[in-house]
Amino acid sequence: MSACLLVSGKVLALAAPLFTLGWTHSVEKVEWEESWRVEGPRLVLEQARVKGSGAGMEPPPEARRVEGWYVWHPQRIESRLMLAASGATGSGWRLCAAGQCRTLGEKAAGPVQVEPCPPFIRP
Repeated sequence: MSACLLVSGKVLALAAPLFTLGWTHSVEKVEWEESWRVEGPRLVLEQARVKGSGAGMEPPPEARRVEGWYVWHPQRIESRLMLAASGATGSGWRLCAAGQCRTLGEKAAGPVQVEPCPPFIRP
């Protein structure tokens, strides 16, 4: 089953409805990743994981340590994600799907918007 995302107005076809969004915390320099699923007009957060803690990124009590990551399963559904693009963090957001990754918001600009494609756009 394929899906597609609109990333700041550009169509990104996905081979499957799953994608990972990753970034490095700007202060702690710790990796964070979230696994999302496109479900019709919604984005469903299936899993979150972080390699450490501190500065507002503490894993919740239900998180379990798995292969160096704190992993948990939040209950969160969004219609879109707004990703800040300050250019001051040293890296952007990594959006990965089907083994291919791209960097978003690496340079200072307006926020990067990620949302499911409307029904009239087919991947």
